Amino acid sequence: MQFTGAFTALVTPFKNGAVDEERYRRFVEWQIEQGIHGLVPCGTTGESATLTHEEHERVIEICIDQAKGRVPVLAGAGSNNTSEAIRLAEFAKKAGADGALLITPYYNKPTQEGLYRHFKAVAEAVDLPLVPYNVPGRTGCNLLPATIGRLSRELPNIVGIKEATGNLAQASDVLENCPPAFQVLSGDDFTVLPLLSLGGSGVISVTSNVAPAKMAALYNAFKTGDMATARRLHFELAPLNRAMFLETNPIPVKTAVAMMGLMDLEFRLPLCPLADANLEKLRAALREGGLL
Repeated sequence: MQFTGAFTALVTPFKNGAVDEERYRRFVEWQIEQGIHGLVPCGTTGESATLTHEEHERVIEICIDQAKGRVPVLAGAGSNNTSEAIRLAEFAKKAGADGALLITPYYNKPTQEGLYRHFKAVAEAVDLPLVPYNVPGRTGCNLLPATIGRLSRELPNIVGIKEATGNLAQASDVLENCPPAFQVLSGDDFTVLPLLSLGGSGVISVTSNVAPAKMAALYNAFKTGDMATARRLHFELAPLNRAMFLETNPIPVKTAVAMMGLMDLEFRLPLCPLADANLEKLRAALREGGLL
């Protein structure tokens, strides 16, 4: 399975405290209509931390059912408990996902050997393409290039990584340490074009929740060698990329999606609404981007 192009890290709509299944289906459909290359349900942006196990599974099922094989679905399935990560990855396979996205174990602060053994255990237990997700700013640990290189060479179903350190030197080291077919996906919207230029495979994007067509077009332009268009889109997306991180993700992006009328605005604690001052900055960025 090739996880290449622009994938959206989907927000999860809520209504009256429950997952809004109707809005979620409509949102998935809109993403596909806009030309997105793939979908990622139940990641950080999907508020996976506050979904019950039943909700987590249902959100993945809805996404897969609505996509109907038109684009790949990379299902969020990570945990800081290895046996739980195995269970979630097994469910993703059973549900028909094309692969599973596995966050590095958060809070535990495992060593590099612990990280290696964690991902090895999941890869050996579940015959499904797996993509570790490295985001030290949220997890407190960093999956280093030597470790992901070791995993990529020894375990054929570890096929890529979502690299969200924002560190292009580390991303370059990952590409250097891994086989040529290994897929390195940007986990930071502002690094998409630079990472593609190094040999990256695409992006798992927050911004594409609101601008899927433009993010997909950036990737398409790069792949066809139209660097002028790719650079233009990179800079057009830059204000939106900044706006999506005015506060903790997914607070700004979910607020933006609601401003666009695509779902109701509802969070689960400990996430809370955007501060008024940032609300105006977000609205201005959406207007500048032609989204309001």
